[in-house]
Amino acid sequence: MRTSYARAYDCASVIFGSVTAADERPDLAAMLYPLVRTLIAEEMPVLAEHDVSMWGYSVLVALDETPVRTQSALAEAIGADKSRIIGTLDELQDAGLIERTPDPDDRRVRLLSITAKGRRVRRSVRKGIRVREERLLAKLPAADRQGFLRALRALHREK
Repeated sequence: MRTSYARAYDCASVIFGSVTAADERPDLAAMLYPLVRTLIAEEMPVLAEHDVSMWGYSVLVALDETPVRTQSALAEAIGADKSRIIGTLDELQDAGLIERTPDPDDRRVRLLSITAKGRRVRRSVRKGIRVREERLLAKLPAADRQGFLRALRALHREK
């Protein structure tokens, strides 16, 4: 059975490839999906090298930005279901990348924080990802590259 990602890619390819002269441009999702798929494929070897999943890396980034969070706040910040990230949190804790401690105000709640080792892994993964991103961005003229990154930042702030 084909994954939903593969089906979405096929749909995006059809939509992107079917733009007529009357169209100004394809739908944004149709243009972005192949790029996102390429970026994910570029990130996977870096993540594997550090024995961290995509979700694990998302957790490390979020905890590095806001050092102590509840599991609920973390799940919301990374766009994941609370129950979905429990296994990821277990893996990160077992690897010594995060700590989970009881909230002194509510023992039912666990507070999450990144460890020094987790911060080192996050920085190393980000460095590896940036190298791969720069290779991709190098295909654009410098002015286009800066404009592309500026537009992405602006759209990210709007969400």
